[in-house]
Amino acid sequence: MTDSKIQSYRDLRVWQEAVNLAEICYRLTRNFPKDELYGMVAQIRRASVSISANIAEGYGRRTRGEYIQFLYMGQGSLKELETHLIICQRVQLASPENITPILTQCESVGKLLSALIRSLESK
Repeated sequence: MTDSKIQSYRDLRVWQEAVNLAEICYRLTRNFPKDELYGMVAQIRRASVSISANIAEGYGRRTRGEYIQFLYMGQGSLKELETHLIICQRVQLASPENITPILTQCESVGKLLSALIRSLESK
């Protein structure tokens, strides 16, 4: 994506990084205990996918206000995901070595989301 012109939500760096985050979360939860399949595994996967999905859905809405609203929902899903990851670490479903880089990715996605929201709100 060397062309800087945004023609689709898929061209947005924030969407790309959010998809990467979801992929990382799927890989992390692959080795969780089977009794967590409908618990923490489902929660982490749903929240992680919801971030990029909200960015995409907002992009497809008719008004800037609706777009911003979906970006805020994406931020909410991001905070939910961070909470699930912290709990996983605390109850020893995953090690700090596995969780810390994912939380760093969450922080990066959060900054990108905030920057996009600020940009849209200032127009």
